[in-house]
Amino acid sequence: MIGFIFLSVVLIATAVWVVTARKPVYSVIGLLAHFGALAAMYISLSAEFLGVIQIIVYSGAILVLFTFVIGLLSSGVDSITVGPDRMPKAVIPAGLIVLGSLGLTAYGVLHAATVGPRPGPSALAAQAGDANAFGSVADFGKALFTVHLLPFEVTALVLMVAVIGVILMTASNTPLGATAAQAAKVRREMREAIVRAGDE
Repeated sequence: MIGFIFLSVVLIATAVWVVTARKPVYSVIGLLAHFGALAAMYISLSAEFLGVIQIIVYSGAILVLFTFVIGLLSSGVDSITVGPDRMPKAVIPAGLIVLGSLGLTAYGVLHAATVGPRPGPSALAAQAGDANAFGSVADFGKALFTVHLLPFEVTALVLMVAVIGVILMTASNTPLGATAAQAAKVRREMREAIVRAGDE
């Protein structure tokens, strides 16, 4: 129960951070922390498959898409200014997090090998590939491609439309993707320059 309360507080705090952050990159970082806490919540509920999919699909793929969209929105608008190098300050915290994760993983593997499986309900003790088990691959696939098929397809369509819209929005700010309005402006300026040269 303590872990559930802690993860709930982290989920609420990171969700508020995503909405209230001033810079889009900070919102992406908050969303990454939110997805990590949600994956931990799934794992605590014995839904290991959903937790791993949460990290691989959302934290690994969807956030890369968000970062790509933010990069497109920021390109060609203002000149890029080189800020201070923050990597040396992040080495120690990142190393501690990695070492802590490896230590917890090693402890969990050794502890599970010595203690053995704990008795529990049949749904929670079932394998991840079995049917009618909470968080199993079979039930997840059945729900995704039957009951929740329409929301799944709509989400994919929304993401595709968002990427196309961002590309169209940023095309006018990039020198390699001139729009019809820019081409007409260049032709008009060239005609005006030719007329002025003839008058002179």
